[in-house]
Parts: sequence; structure tokens; C-alpha cells
Amino acid sequence: MQLSDELQWRGFVNQMTFADIEDVNQPRTFYFGVDPSSDSMTIGNLAAAMMVRLFIDHGHKAYLLVGGATGMIGDPDGKKDEREIRKAEDVVHNKMAIIEQYRSLFAGRDFEIVDNHDWFKDVNYIEFLHRIGKHVSMTQLLDREFVQSRIGEGGSGISYAEFSYSLIQGYDFLYLFREHDVTLQLCGADQWGNSTTGVSLIRKLEAGEAHVYSTPLVVNKATGRKFGKSEDGAIWLDERKTSVYKFYQFWLNVDDEGVIDYMKIYTTLDQPTIEAIAENHAINPGARSAQKALARAVTDVVHGEKRRESVERVTEVLFGDNDIAGLDATEIDLLSQEIPTTNTGLSLISALVESGAASSNGEARRLIQSGAVSINGIKVNEDQIIEDSSLIKKGKNTFVLVK
Repeated sequence: MQLSDELQWRGFVNQMTFADIEDVNQPRTFYFGVDPSSDSMTIGNLAAAMMVRLFIDHGHKAYLLVGGATGMIGDPDGKKDEREIRKAEDVVHNKMAIIEQYRSLFAGRDFEIVDNHDWFKDVNYIEFLHRIGKHVSMTQLLDREFVQSRIGEGGSGISYAEFSYSLIQGYDFLYLFREHDVTLQLCGADQWGNSTTGVSLIRKLEAGEAHVYSTPLVVNKATGRKFGKSEDGAIWLDERKTSVYKFYQFWLNVDDEGVIDYMKIYTTLDQPTIEAIAENHAINPGARSAQKALARAVTDVVHGEKRRESVERVTEVLFGDNDIAGLDATEIDLLSQEIPTTNTGLSLISALVESGAASSNGEARRLIQSGAVSINGIKVNEDQIIEDSSLIKKGKNTFVLVK
């Protein structure tokens, strides 16, 4: 399958400066960037990264940019209010974290990492305005929708720094064109305006041809809202911000309407495999076979097969038929991060109350006597001392780990 065909089949088609999508089949040198606004990417970034992997796999040369300079300002597009000023040390910390995620997501592929701080740190302000700023139209910047919303009636206003963000990102493209023969920028739909600024600069200052190719923002078809958030907020790639267990569970619980689309975007599963999964899912959506396949595949991409297998074992202990005795120490620790925990040596009543599963000794006793409580999958109807690592379950979805 050619790159243009795969991009269309997977849903990675939005705006582009190419006259024909088949032009992407000719290998080029491109760049893709992420600002270190946090110390982790989200699954929104992951969608674009999966598209980038396709370009690399089809012979394009990649420069992966981390915005050490632009991260000091922050992209104002889509933001209703001015961002708080970031400390330089925070940007450096975030930058190093993003670089590590690049290395993980693109492992086994050829790419180079660049940081726009390297070429902005010594830029002379007056010289920059003279050489670059003179070639960027204020009218073009003022026409941007987010600028209009910020400076219009009721808007919160916009600083000169944030207003200049598009110019700075445009210079990134010009610099990479000059230094590394980069002629293509890949981006998410929200970066289209910033990216085309670079195309304009390359045309005006170098009489060169450059292009932008963007991918749509992923939308939850069931709600019509931007995809990628849970009740706890954004879904991060760093397990310290979104645990591997929660990451896996997020995908396991996506809606039936969008699951196959998410599979095309977020996994490397090929067309025959996905079509077979879709067929099985259509016959018996209640089995949630598509969600299970999706959760496995995406977790493998982000966290690796070994971590995913551990999460599956923990999930089977909570919601399947597996015994807690089958978990190793690392998996017990993983489980303890997701559910309330108490120490061994307590009575069952005390464990329920201390963990918050019951509000009082009396409620705990009633729950036990009514058969609503089990230990390691076995129903109990009287109080007892819990000596070994055990899993207490109240009702269908309330768990307490005793360890």
C-alpha cells in the first residue's frame, strides 16, 4: 500500500499544500514538532506521531523537533487566556522528557532530534525583525481566528509574545529548510496556520518550495468532542501521569461507534487484521473484542508488551477469574496504585472500614452477612482475620487490596 493510500485509509487526511495527495509518495525530508508545555505528550500528540511513523516507514527522512524556544512562550491557538510564564528550568525538564518519549515512540526508526532553542538562543532581536519580521504580514496574523477571539469584544487580550508565536514557528521551518533541506512539515490540524507561515517565509526569502501536511484532530463520535480525555483529565503517555493500568482501561472502554477508527489511527495493525476485527465486532459488539484488541495494541506501542501483559493480569484479577496469587510483586504494586489498600492482620470488618468500602462496622457487618463481600473470589458471610495478601471485593466494582 502506498503512503497516500494508507493515510487515507487510516484517516490521516486534513489540509495540505500539495495539489494532490499522491505527492506524498515521493520521499522528502520533513519535520514534526512538540512543544514542552508539559513533561509528557498526550494521546492527542500520539495520533500525529503515528502518522509521522508512517512517513518514516515509507522512506521519508525525519527531524523531530522539541520546542525549547517556543515552549517558553506557548502556542496561543485554541487558548482563551494568556498562559502563565514558564520557568526556564521547567521547560528544560519538560524538554528532556519529550525527547525520551520521541526515542521510545520512534525506536528502531531513523530520525534526528533538534531543539529550536539551539538556533534562537543567540538571535539578535533587531536583526531578526529586519531579516524575518519584515517578510511576515500583520494582516495574515490578525486574521487568525484565535487572535480575533482574544482581541475582540469580551476577549481576554493577547500579549506580544503569544502573538509572535506563529512567526517564531515559521522561522523554525525556514531554518530547517536552509540547514537540513527540510521541505515538509507534518502537524495536527490545530497547527495549520503556524505551519503555513514557514511555507510563506521559504517562498519569499529562498524562492523555495515547501509544504505542510496536517492530520485531523481525533473526535469522539459518540460525544462530538475532542477525543483523549477521561474523568480524570487528559490521557498522558507518561505512566507517572496516567498509569499503565488507567491507560489500558481507557482504551478498553472506548465507544463502539469509534473503536475501529481509533484502531486505524493509534495502532500498527494492518488493513486485513482490522477489517477482520471489525467484522467480529459487528456480529457481537457485546464481547468488546475490538476494544480489547485496541487496548492491547496501543499499550504495546506506548508502554511495551511486557507492561501490557502485567496490566492484563491485574485486570483479570479484578474483573476476570484470575487469582491474586498469580501476580508477582511488581504487579501487586501496580494493583495497589489503583485500588484502596490495607495491611494484613486486620479483621475483614476493619479492612472494609479502613479502606472506605464501608462507612462503619455495622455497615461492614451487614454487607458481609448479605453475601456482598468476597475474598479472592470466594463469598464470605462472617468476619475473619486476613493474614495473607488478598483481594476483597464488595459488589461488582469495589475492591480492597490487603497486603
